[in-house]
Parts: sequence; structure tokens; C-alpha cells
Amino acid sequence: MGPALPRFLMAPPFRYAFVADPVVQADASADVIPAFLQAIECAPALPKLLRLQYLDAESEAARAWLAMTHNGSCIKLSERQRPFASPESNLKKSGSTRKKLRQDYNRLAALGTVEVLNDRNPAAALAAFETFLQLESKSWKGAKGTALLSSRTDSAFVRALAQNMAQRQEFSVALLQLGGRAIAAQVLLYSGSMAYTWKTAFDSEFAKYSPGALLIEKMTTQLLALPNLLGIESCSPEGGFMEQLWEGRRSSVDLLVHVGQRKSFALDMLAHRERAYRSLKNVRKKVRSMSASLRLPGAATFAALTRVRAVPETKG
Repeated sequence: MGPALPRFLMAPPFRYAFVADPVVQADASADVIPAFLQAIECAPALPKLLRLQYLDAESEAARAWLAMTHNGSCIKLSERQRPFASPESNLKKSGSTRKKLRQDYNRLAALGTVEVLNDRNPAAALAAFETFLQLESKSWKGAKGTALLSSRTDSAFVRALAQNMAQRQEFSVALLQLGGRAIAAQVLLYSGSMAYTWKTAFDSEFAKYSPGALLIEKMTTQLLALPNLLGIESCSPEGGFMEQLWEGRRSSVDLLVHVGQRKSFALDMLAHRERAYRSLKNVRKKVRSMSASLRLPGAATFAALTRVRAVPETKG
């Protein structure tokens, strides 16, 4: 057996959270982040390692974290581009995806009236959230037991979350409706001038019309027309369908941070483990791709051999 994995603090802390951005008052990150680290350093019961995944690299908080990389107390494990929409850089103007969506919309409109509703009034938002929960429960997620309604604890948690945020009008669910029937839903969270796409679901009966992508397309135009909204954060890893719709990109980084003055062997150990895991994961992905295209008999076995235990992923 190898050495035990060092204890660490992790963000996002929950499987339904998809970004590691700390909640810090605007323009205060330069003061808050160092004070935050000092509080961890002074707390004997807390680990001195932090693992931050999907941290917005272009935020003030991320710049405060990254300022520490020069002294070896912060290691950047990876950087990726994620879809992002803003008034200056939003929906792609052309391409095969946009062409297909126009065709899908016209075919769907031939079946009845198509409209997008996105009401932030608390009562309307909570009613729409129940519609989302039902759509998700009837989808493949419900069949696999991963829908929110599959867990009494999870459903109670997200309903309380929706209730609390809806009262501050920081929560809504955009619905794509056909003849008054919801066929796709996108849960949205709001903070300041930013909207965040959280979870999506659609009715599989209408899958051939790309209802989820149609909803995102129409919803993007609606949201970016609002006077106080400056961007829509996808909270999505590379390869998601929003990447095909939005032309905007923002960088996100995965960081390991050590709190304290002394150089940390645990920091290097965890970094090596993370990098090894990512390398094996990439190899497995390539082998599976080869297996699908060439049907190599040994590929599945090799992929199974490269399966490793690792720190839980929060998205992707």
C-alpha cells in the first residue's frame, strides 16, 4: 500500500456545487483571502492543504490565490476554458449547430405554440422548480437514481435552497413550453450582475428537437437583454453543449494551496497524485475512444486496469 493521502479542505464542497469561487464582497478579495488563510493556519483542527477545483481564473479572488504561486505555497494543476456568455460575446452567429437549432425550432413550432418563460417572482420560480424536478425524475437520471427526487435528503436540501434564494429573487427556472406544456427546464442562480446555469432537464419524448439547446439559445437572448446582467456563467467543463452555442470563454483553474510558512511535503505529494490520476484518466479516455472506433478486444480490459481511486470530482 502507498502512503496515505494527506487531509485537505476542498471546494466545491458538495456534489451539486460546480465552482470553487469564494463568496467575497466585491473589491475585498485582496484583504479577505490572506485573512481567510491566516484563520485556517491558526485553527489547530483544520488541515493546512486546500484543493480548489473550477475556480474562476479571471475573478478577483482567483488573482489573490494565484499571487501566492511565486513562493511555492500554491500549485496550479490545470487550466481550462469554459463557455461564458456576455453582451459582447454571446451566441455564435452561424455554424452547423445554429442551423440545426433553427430547423429544430421550426419543426417544434409546427406542433404548437413555443414560448420561453423565466419568472423570478418567488411563487412562480418555486412552481417552475417543481416542474424541473419532475422532468429530471422522469429522465435517465431518474432511471439511474441520480435525479434530485431520488434522494429524500437531496430533494429537501435543494427545495430549501430554492426557497431561500427565491425570496431574494436570486433563483429562477427557465421553461421551454410547447402548447403550455414544459418540455425543457434550466435552473438559474443569480449573484450580483451574473447568472449561473445550474441544472437542466428535458422531456425525452421531444429529444429529437434538441429542447435543452433550444431553451439555452432563447434564454441567453432574454437574459442578456436585462439592463443589470453582465454575463452568464455556464459552470460547465470543456466539451459541454453550451460550448457549441456560446462564443465566449473564461478560464478556470484547479489549485492546490498550502497554508503556512514552511514548505509542505504533503503539498507536493498531493500534486503528484493528482497529476498521475489525470494522466491515467486521459489514457483511459483515449483507449475507450479507440475501442469504440476500432472495436479492439483488449481495450476494455486496459481501460479497467487504468481505473484508479481519486479525489471525488464535482463536475464533468
